[in-house]
Amino acid sequence: MSEQNEMSRALTVTPLHGMPLFTTGSSVAREIAAAMQRADVALGDGDVVVVAQKIVSKAEGRTARLRDVTPGDEAVRLAGETAREPQAVQLILDQSSEILRAHPAAIIARHRTGHVLANAGIDASNVEGGNVEGGEDDKVLLWPIDPDASARAIRAELFVLTGRRPAVVIADSMGRAWRIGTVGTAIGCAGLCVVDDRRGVDQDLYGRTLQATMIAVADAVAGAAVLVMGEGAEGVPATLVRGVSRWVSDDDGPGMVAGLRPVEQDMFR
Repeated sequence: MSEQNEMSRALTVTPLHGMPLFTTGSSVAREIAAAMQRADVALGDGDVVVVAQKIVSKAEGRTARLRDVTPGDEAVRLAGETAREPQAVQLILDQSSEILRAHPAAIIARHRTGHVLANAGIDASNVEGGNVEGGEDDKVLLWPIDPDASARAIRAELFVLTGRRPAVVIADSMGRAWRIGTVGTAIGCAGLCVVDDRRGVDQDLYGRTLQATMIAVADAVAGAAVLVMGEGAEGVPATLVRGVSRWVSDDDGPGMVAGLRPVEQDMFR
């Protein structure tokens, strides 16, 4: 590989500082554009903007209070098995199409969007008044109703504001089976190849045609970005990723739904 091609594969992740605390009705795209202007960084069509799920959910008003939730019989039963508040369990059920496992450590659910994750993505961290255990502070944050649609909307508004059409990825931190810890994962995507299928296309160093290689591009970009955004009080809910322009497209693409394994192919059910 030539030195020029090596350089073309360089990846940079730039934090976008100075963004405000988001509330219902905030414009994620407008705040991204303002942060880039403050940083004197021009947005390019081959760039990828990675946005934390929490600010998208906050901007879309996806908050709930446990005190407003009436748990049903199934929620009460699962709450007893998992030592959780019944109201919190009811919200998990409401956001899920299927409960796969229930354990005190986590309730593993298939979210209505098709993603499989702990507690249907419901969280209280970095939420003002947040607490999944009830009490006076009992606010929790839900995922966007349609993260792919949210990514498309942010991309469209960025084009209006800047004249550029970067790819947009909405990322959340998710656990993985048989691994300890969380990693940044794409839950919504617009304008970026989600999975690059190299089967039958590329060869290895010995000339053998690849048989199983499918690169999870959107997840890889989200994972790199979340390392820069952080998980706590860093206050960096968005980043600019460069170096993956070969996977950025003019059209929005199918979204992260293209990266979800169909239920009938689930080998661990």
